[in-house]
Amino acid sequence: MNSSYQQLVSNLEYLNLKQMINHLHDTIDFSTKNELSFVDTLMKLTNYEIDVREKTMINSMVKVGAFPHRKEVNEFDFDFQPAINKQQILDFISLRFIEDKQNIIFMGTSGVGKTHLATSIGIAAAKKRTSTYFIKCNELILNLKKAKLENRLESRLKHYGKYKLLIIDEIGYLPIDREDAKLFFQLIDLRYEKKSTILTTNISFKEWDAVFQDTKLANAILDRVLHHATVVNIVGPSYRIKDHLAKEDDD
Repeated sequence: MNSSYQQLVSNLEYLNLKQMINHLHDTIDFSTKNELSFVDTLMKLTNYEIDVREKTMINSMVKVGAFPHRKEVNEFDFDFQPAINKQQILDFISLRFIEDKQNIIFMGTSGVGKTHLATSIGIAAAKKRTSTYFIKCNELILNLKKAKLENRLESRLKHYGKYKLLIIDEIGYLPIDREDAKLFFQLIDLRYEKKSTILTTNISFKEWDAVFQDTKLANAILDRVLHHATVVNIVGPSYRIKDHLAKEDDD
């Protein structure tokens, strides 16, 4: 028996099944005490391995997403922003919109929670093993511009085009010249009706002409973004001002 046990441990070590090794002794004791069948015992033992690997995979997917923070939907103060439909956000968290290849646009002034909500949805997607990536609009434009100069624009577009969910944050904070707007359009066009994109912006759609500095391009971008999209217009106070006032009260 002892020899067989040691051989089993050696086999598990060879297969790199660390969690099964760690829980082998206790599982055998539990199985004997509760008269579990061989299949139930094996299922219990393998569950330890699967649980840890799933957590590792989830953490890896979230890390790859390059989120600015790990704020999830349960940390969002819906009472502070009553204009937001909580059930609608929870529906986004279900990821149904990704299955339907739809987009989401969060619109509102600075500090109202657009990035927090977009990140929360992104983290929920990453946890479900949905390939997700977060990037600020200005950084995205700079990366595409650099790729074009280095004659690798196509591969860079494919890189951003591959994600099932791409989150582009802060559209409208900085102007985008006409040539760069063309690069942005190419990415939006590549993802159009194939993948889901979440955009956050502090400006109305009427002002996109000024941001992209080309009415025709701005309209073409909006046409593709809005065709299959839900627009969430957040009208409310700034969280950052709220937090600042709270600190002043504490002082």
